[in-house]
Amino acid sequence: MQADEKFGTCQFSSSDGHYCQEVNMGNGFCFWHDPNFDKQGMALADKLERFVNNGGITQGLQLKYADLSGINLVKKDSKLGYDFSGSNLYRANLSHAHLFNIKFNNASLMKANLTDANLHCAQLTQANLLGVKLANTKIDNIQLGTSLIQETKASELIDENDAAKRQDLYQQSEEIYRDIRKAAEHQGLFDLTSHCIYKELTMRRMQMPALSKPRIISKMVDLFCGYGEKPVNVIIFSFVFILGCALAYFLFGIQQNMHLVQLNFEQSLSQNISHFVTALYYSVITFTTLGYDNIAPIGISRLIAAIQAFSGSFIMALFVLVFVKKMTR
Repeated sequence: MQADEKFGTCQFSSSDGHYCQEVNMGNGFCFWHDPNFDKQGMALADKLERFVNNGGITQGLQLKYADLSGINLVKKDSKLGYDFSGSNLYRANLSHAHLFNIKFNNASLMKANLTDANLHCAQLTQANLLGVKLANTKIDNIQLGTSLIQETKASELIDENDAAKRQDLYQQSEEIYRDIRKAAEHQGLFDLTSHCIYKELTMRRMQMPALSKPRIISKMVDLFCGYGEKPVNVIIFSFVFILGCALAYFLFGIQQNMHLVQLNFEQSLSQNISHFVTALYYSVITFTTLGYDNIAPIGISRLIAAIQAFSGSFIMALFVLVFVKKMTR
């Protein structure tokens, strides 16, 4: 027995196994799920609202070019919004639409018009947002997921023959993050702005040739301060740098009150631990350029101390700059 004969005329089924009960339009699918039915310019806002309110399956809707301006798709008396996952809204007109808490996971909103729409708390994980119009669109607390669909596809292309396609996907990702960043800046959504700036610059780096000098420098900036968006990276780097220099002082030796402080296997464990703590203390005061006179570097430790003192001044100034930028945006 065919699926449409057993479960209804439309062959579309949702992710939880429910079949659509709408009338088959001749291609195995109903009006809403038929990808071949031309909906260009059709004013479908009222009809779609009735379909949704009557319990129709909203996943996988085919609404390319449809006119849905002013539509209200807010699910009343429920903490969960309507699920439009997997739907195709390519170039659909959703201006002034009310889409609070809606699910557009894995959907296509490519070049859709969301001008003056309300996307507050919308779920957009793996949605195609390329070219989407976000003028005055409320995007508070939208959920983009860990990566865009273009970003995910690009990371899966590892063959050298796919280099051009991979670069194009990263370029699309950069464009999407830039558009969302501009909309977030306009609305004063600083956390979203910061996230998009970081991702935008990351996507730009991924377009650079592997092992090229610009890409290596960009990666270092990312690790060091997250392109100015992650002050905690500076703190982590500072701790690692201080610890690394302390180990160097412990190995090459420093002098405290005319006594050598250095790793010595002939000494007891407690003495070596005490010497390492002294080396760590000296690393901290050198990094912060305090430089108390009771401890002095010797030999190659002098070069390490000079590099650390210079780097410490730069790193602390950079941390203040990144922190102030983050807090005053």
